[in-house]
Amino acid sequence: MKILLADDHALFREGTRYLLRQLDEAVQVLEADSCRAAIDHAHAHDDIDLALLDLHMPGMDGIDCVVQFQHAHPAVPVVVLSGSESRLSVQAVLDVGALGYIPKSSSSQVMLSAIRLVLSGGVYLPPLLLNQETLLVDGVADAPPPCCLTERQMDVLRLLAAGKPNKLIARELGLGEGTIKVHLAGIFRAFAVNNRTEAVMAAQRRKLL
Repeated sequence: MKILLADDHALFREGTRYLLRQLDEAVQVLEADSCRAAIDHAHAHDDIDLALLDLHMPGMDGIDCVVQFQHAHPAVPVVVLSGSESRLSVQAVLDVGALGYIPKSSSSQVMLSAIRLVLSGGVYLPPLLLNQETLLVDGVADAPPPCCLTERQMDVLRLLAAGKPNKLIARELGLGEGTIKVHLAGIFRAFAVNNRTEAVMAAQRRKLL
């Protein structure tokens, strides 16, 4: 297993590298201290299983980093690490295709569980996003409207209602299957449902379809 770890704090990288050995004693951890270095590492290694990217590294905005990394290496799943627990930050990285967001305040076991989930093809949503209570960040409520979908989520929803599987939805929209999973998770969250059928029914009740 090969994991790319990008964070500008050497001490955090060292601790995370040690933690990742619990996934696989033979895990190879490639380290980078900037987004540009992470992209360059991925160019040099075409067998990376997962990229862990810090949201706040010097030289590039965190969201731009995720976008540029995925554009350069669309086959590599991305999980974002961050000291921020803002719901807006979580949603922003999921909206651009990251498959997980792990707050740095998380326990080691939570981090390992999240990484295992993404490696198995899932999407990790932290409890702060699943919590239905409104979060306050800097005194401003940042909970999303309960039935407000992005334009891309609406595209996915329409194809979902047509009965198309994730692979065909991804092909029609020119996106990766992992990105479709992220959009589906956002749709389920917005409608407070657990599966595709319930999502379509909820959209029909709201006259979105």
